[in-house]
Amino acid sequence: MISVPDLASLQTGTAALQNRILAAIDVGTNSIHMVLARIQPDLPSFDIIAAEKEMVRLGDRDPVSGDLTPAAMDRAQGALSRCLKLARSYEAEAIIAVATSAVREAPNGHEFLERIQRELGLEIDLISGPEEARRIYLGVLSGMPFQGRLHAIVDIGGGSTELILGDSDDPRCLTSTKIGAVRLAREFVTTDPISAEEYNFLRIFIRGSLDLAVSELRNAYGSETPVLVGTSGTAQAMAAYHAYRRNPLQSPSTLNGYEFSREDLRTMLAELRAMNLDQRRLIPVLSERRAEIIVPGAMILLETMEMLGCDRLHTCERALREGVIVDWMLSHGLIADRMRYQGQIRERSVLSQARKFGVDIVQADRVAELALGLFDQLRGVLHTWDEGDRQLLWAAAMLHACGHYISHAAHHKHAYYLIRHCELLGYNETEIEVIANVARYHRKSGPKKKHEGYRNLPTKEHRRRVEQLGALLRMAVAAGRRRTRAVDALNCHYESLSHHLQLTVQPTDPQDDCALELWTLEMNRPELERSFGVSCCIRHAAP
Repeated sequence: MISVPDLASLQTGTAALQNRILAAIDVGTNSIHMVLARIQPDLPSFDIIAAEKEMVRLGDRDPVSGDLTPAAMDRAQGALSRCLKLARSYEAEAIIAVATSAVREAPNGHEFLERIQRELGLEIDLISGPEEARRIYLGVLSGMPFQGRLHAIVDIGGGSTELILGDSDDPRCLTSTKIGAVRLAREFVTTDPISAEEYNFLRIFIRGSLDLAVSELRNAYGSETPVLVGTSGTAQAMAAYHAYRRNPLQSPSTLNGYEFSREDLRTMLAELRAMNLDQRRLIPVLSERRAEIIVPGAMILLETMEMLGCDRLHTCERALREGVIVDWMLSHGLIADRMRYQGQIRERSVLSQARKFGVDIVQADRVAELALGLFDQLRGVLHTWDEGDRQLLWAAAMLHACGHYISHAAHHKHAYYLIRHCELLGYNETEIEVIANVARYHRKSGPKKKHEGYRNLPTKEHRRRVEQLGALLRMAVAAGRRRTRAVDALNCHYESLSHHLQLTVQPTDPQDDCALELWTLEMNRPELERSFGVSCCIRHAAP
């Protein structure tokens, strides 16, 4: 399913690549997981060489405020500290951490992430539900053969359940629903063993919550019945319990690809719901913390199978953590994806949203060309932003006009809101915040501390990034004001001794005086000067 390019194009030797160790951390509602992977570029693949898991119950939030509790944050910080020590002992070159529903939904989630960065030096990306589903899909693709068949993936976490449909090509459907094993146990289960009333209510609640996601999947696969794949804790725990019931003295060497039927699951769930917590804790293959949430988790799994009409479940041991590694490898050119989808996910997602909001793609592309031209000329001269920042500027340029979808008046503010809340796959929460802010400042006033979106940026460096990228976009929008490609290029010349920047407008037609563009550029010049700490003059190129 996944293939690499010619190794010569990677400009490094296989031996060097094989010594590259990556660490991926999943900060979930129930547990914190980490895997350490060694790249095998010749396959291409990666080996999991170490793993760490700790149930910290970050999702045990304050019932009144919804905040992450101090005790839960302390548990999470301790687990993350141990993960970092293990990763550094392996000399991991990159540690990629993501946070999911518990942190997404908690009012103090960003404060928790800032605390971890401040005290542990670990930056955690906050990813959306659809982005979580996309990376789960990548992880499953790396762990089991699809052989061209349609697969439905169910990933039951502590706070959310992801349903995904794909056939090893583009995923046909990515959904995320706010039901999870921890969330349901905390909010709805008060009896032990669970009473018939609570069980029946929970079953109806789960079906209602899954209805929209299941409908999306069923519409996407039509008459073809997909192979159902279960990932993460609940599915693996039920697979382990199934194997234990069959042979208590011998456990399978791996649960990857393990199968059991819907009827098997129904029988196991009936057994588990009849037990109290102490009895479930005596089952050797269930951890103490898993025993607390296994009944609602298994209920989600069974309802999913029934609603999708799937009779058997295949488990996969790879999920979000491995998907984080695959995504990193794709973004660093270590995997050439013949599906074309994964390596272009950002571009495709941006263009999809641009079309959705009625953006003039040709005009936006012209503005992006001018903005990137300024970025490239000034790199190493007035700024040191890297290729990743260049991609953020491109995305902001392509979407800067999307606010017209709501109204022409204050469309720059509308652009911020639309970008902030649309589904940009392939970007983390902070990157989306940067893109939205850069687009917001393409016109009118520059960034101010009173602006909520600007205040939401996590660090001073992110705010400086927005100021400078926003200034470049502002000048590109000014130069691309007419839709006739009046300006062919903006050429920069910088005098370092005087800190003076000369910006020359190169017209497409030498006889065009570009008076409108020159006037608009002059109006926006002060923001460029302020952002980069230079003086600037703007001139028309001589015929």
